[in-house]
Amino acid sequence: MTTVKINVDPAVAEYIRGRYYNHEVGAVRFPPSSDIYIKIYDLLSKRPASNPIDSGNLEIALPDRREANYIGGKDPQTYNYISHRAAEILAARFRVLMWAELHEYMDEEKHHNGTQYKDAVFTFMQKYSIESITEDAMLKNYQRWRDKMRRKQKRGYIKKA
Repeated sequence: MTTVKINVDPAVAEYIRGRYYNHEVGAVRFPPSSDIYIKIYDLLSKRPASNPIDSGNLEIALPDRREANYIGGKDPQTYNYISHRAAEILAARFRVLMWAELHEYMDEEKHHNGTQYKDAVFTFMQKYSIESITEDAMLKNYQRWRDKMRRKQKRGYIKKA
């Protein structure tokens, strides 16, 4: 199995590892049905002649779509390089994935199970072994998102003469 390393935010790396880590491969492996799997496949390119060494805090198993009867698919032995720009694109996708799941999880816990927001954040962090960001930072992110998405209109008052 060919892998590549990219650099992402520490909290995002912990979340991705907690959610998609495959012990058989020893790296993060996305399911073939996910859009991230396809995005990684699309962003793969041949390693440059200068042969830069991969460095980063997140190791990803490269997709091999040749198994799925795609003629002329990219061989991971040849196409095993993710450029700096491609790594930024993936890091942004991972970040959005983490925050979207957190927001959905917190809404569900609060409105369906009656859990307090702080307890929901704590449970989410324990579930994915996230330690590099504080509970308050995650809670504040949720509150900013909630205020932005569910902004209340100010009530218009009419002055009486």
